[in-house]
Amino acid sequence: MGCVEDLWRALSRLQLAERELGDVLGQVTRLAAEHVPGAESTSITLVRGDTATTAAHHGEMSLAADELQYDEGYGPCLDAGRAGVVLRIDDTHTETRWPTYVARVVEVGVRSSLSMPLPYQGTTIGALNNYSTKPSAFASEESAEAAREVAEAVAVAVANADAHALLGEHARNMELAMQSRAVIEQAKGVLMAQRHVDADAAFDLLREASQRYNRKLRDIAAGIVDSVVGPPRR
Repeated sequence: MGCVEDLWRALSRLQLAERELGDVLGQVTRLAAEHVPGAESTSITLVRGDTATTAAHHGEMSLAADELQYDEGYGPCLDAGRAGVVLRIDDTHTETRWPTYVARVVEVGVRSSLSMPLPYQGTTIGALNNYSTKPSAFASEESAEAAREVAEAVAVAVANADAHALLGEHARNMELAMQSRAVIEQAKGVLMAQRHVDADAAFDLLREASQRYNRKLRDIAAGIVDSVVGPPRR
């Protein structure tokens, strides 16, 4: 349990907030290489739709092995990421699954590997990949347990990044909505003064113009305001 306990401590110190996802994943792959028994090189494959990419890697062997799988269109990291299953190769010299891939990956030094799916909101979004130049490097339960811990940390980091992106998008949408409301209120004031109508009637005029010309209400309002005060100076 020593390696796993050390990994728990290292992951607990991992700073997720206010950091780019790539930086966090780069640190996670390094922790995996240090704490997953047998790992010499590690990578994180993220699968979005039909596209798979290596989001981070520690050691060139993992990147080369991942790219061979992307080129073939199948392999343990892709299958683990898509199907949500743990896939282990004990010896690429005797492995009969993925025959084209294992024949090629031997050339970059891979003798054994462990691909752990990344859990995310009831599905999987990719895989944590661990590679070794030695056979049966990941046969122990400790290797699998440590890889599961790292995979969960990756999923949390991705979830935080997605939430941060959604929060930023929400803030931008709120700002646009506030800007739209401000220009619409200005246009209503112009129409109230020009047409001698109340606020509700002014809004009705804006809405009718929007429907008549098939343009957004905000654009109609901005045109009315610009006609009075002129366009903003650049």
